[in-house]
Amino acid sequence: MFAAKLFGSLQVDISKTKALLDWTPPYTVDESLKKWLRHLRNNNAEKVVIIMNSVFFRLLDFIAAFIGLILTSPILLIVIVVGFCDTGSPVFTQKRVGKNQKPFTLIKFRTMSVDTKSVASHLASTASITKMGGFLRKTKIDELPQLINVLKGEMSLVGPRPCLFNQEELIEERESRGVFEVLPGITGLAQVNEIDMSTPKLLAEWDQRMIREFSLSDYFRYILMTATGKGSGDRVK
Repeated sequence: MFAAKLFGSLQVDISKTKALLDWTPPYTVDESLKKWLRHLRNNNAEKVVIIMNSVFFRLLDFIAAFIGLILTSPILLIVIVVGFCDTGSPVFTQKRVGKNQKPFTLIKFRTMSVDTKSVASHLASTASITKMGGFLRKTKIDELPQLINVLKGEMSLVGPRPCLFNQEELIEERESRGVFEVLPGITGLAQVNEIDMSTPKLLAEWDQRMIREFSLSDYFRYILMTATGKGSGDRVK
């Protein structure tokens, strides 16, 4: 009773001041933890993007691509020679969306007839695939010339698969998730899990997941999984 009389008068009503200043009370413990976890996730994502764009990974890409081209050069020469007999034009080039949405020319071995329209693989017809092309796609040998793109710094061995500029839905989904902040790659998390461009939103979500969780062990793991046959590439109707 005495304490209430003594200290009660010290309490100050600041409700009007709070309303005037649009002041909100401090976060609860639960809200603070959630805010902290969001901050950590965002910071980690930024750190991983920096790591993927680092000189170290660029050097790793260059060395691996250089060695890869030397080791596979006999295969490349054979495919080029046989390809001339198959389609008359063994090498296929196509404009793709690169890092920061800058265009670059992707290099592959041709797996479809020369008169096939320039569309995403899942929109093309299986009738367009040549006999040799079917073998190249199944063994992923058609992807080997992209090692040249890696040497040029246009691609990485591991990263989101580069899309076409007319794949607007996929571009929009990837842009909203920061996927274009890193180099596109020959293989990645989505590819080894057989998720391709026929499902744009799902692909963009897996690309984002790969970027957020990427590590050096993932880099070698995705390459090894692809080399041993994991994943089937973009489907064709």
